[in-house]
Amino acid sequence: ESPGYCWPFHGSHSEVLIRLPIEIRPKAVTIQHAPQPASSLETISSAPRDFTVSVSLCQASQGLDEEDNEEILLGTFTYTAWHEPSKTFPLQNGSSKAFRVLKLIIWSSWGKTGYTCIYRVEVQGKITEANAISPVSA
Repeated sequence: ESPGYCWPFHGSHSEVLIRLPIEIRPKAVTIQHAPQPASSLETISSAPRDFTVSVSLCQASQGLDEEDNEEILLGTFTYTAWHEPSKTFPLQNGSSKAFRVLKLIIWSSWGKTGYTCIYRVEVQGKITEANAISPVSA
């Protein structure tokens, strides 16, 4: 059984901005790599190892092109590739603010130097009152 296609990052150090469909107060992030039975040692070595999750105050509004913006670190984590393929990491530095853009930085992989693979990234959080859909009365 094939795990599907990975989202390959060039090298063992990469970063990506994740734009969410709605502003949320992020609580956790889930990273998924290939399941162990479907993985060879080559596949496991391409799994992310150390990574951080942060938000940018400028990116939280709309300024994705801002170069000098303050970031809030939400957590530093290590993904263990040989356990469950999907692992949830509660964010260590919670925020009472809602954000729409998160930054995922992969600092290292489990050995592969050419690329790092992720099969899925999920962000869990709480929808703010301003973004909640309210019932419409007729």
